[in-house]
Amino acid sequence: MHFTKVVPSIFYADIQIAIKTFIDCLEFTIGHEELHSDHPFCVVEKDGLSIMLFQNAVYADKEHPEIRLVTNNIEEVYAKVASNFPQLLHPNLKEVTLRPWGAMEFAMLDGQIGIRVQEWPTRVKM
Repeated sequence: MHFTKVVPSIFYADIQIAIKTFIDCLEFTIGHEELHSDHPFCVVEKDGLSIMLFQNAVYADKEHPEIRLVTNNIEEVYAKVASNFPQLLHPNLKEVTLRPWGAMEFAMLDGQIGIRVQEWPTRVKM
């Protein structure tokens, strides 16, 4: 078996919150959209990643996922988020912090989902 990608589906009561988080803040682009349909959704993409975003208040009320976005430059991502969207920083992890498991992380919360941005240290090859 061979897989090439995992594409999560995330539900929002108001898809405009998702657009603000993923498009405006995290600089994803819309790869496909049906935002003006009876069941609004879109696919956002960046750097080979894809996420399906749906507007569905019933599912949004039941699900509050946390996702992790791994980067090779957490300081750059943090600087952009902190300067342009400080209201999205999670109060419990609002600065880049070395976690006990060895990753550098900060967290965001947009009212529907939690997003941890993470950078793992580079391993020295011997």
